[in-house]
Amino acid sequence: MTKHQEYYQKMIDNNKQIFSEFIDLHDKYTKDSASWQVKYNEVGEKIVAIIRDWEGKLCRESERGQFGKYSANLADKSGLLSAATSPKSISSE
Repeated sequence: MTKHQEYYQKMIDNNKQIFSEFIDLHDKYTKDSASWQVKYNEVGEKIVAIIRDWEGKLCRESERGQFGKYSANLADKSGLLSAATSPKSISSE
């Protein structure tokens, strides 16, 4: 398992409740976006904050290692944001 996969799994495991809530909300939102827009955005902001925090942890860890000069692009390459905000990827964990 690569380092970014390890951090992704830790992020999901440590925040299982809010990610589960987001999955449920996403399902409701896809069926009736007008009714669920505000709540979806509120929880989505929390999700993005969690993801950014874990991206920061991943990059800080990498900066200390021998590949420090590559850590600037690591968050983009890791795909934490896109992977974690996809309800399918969360529910399959």
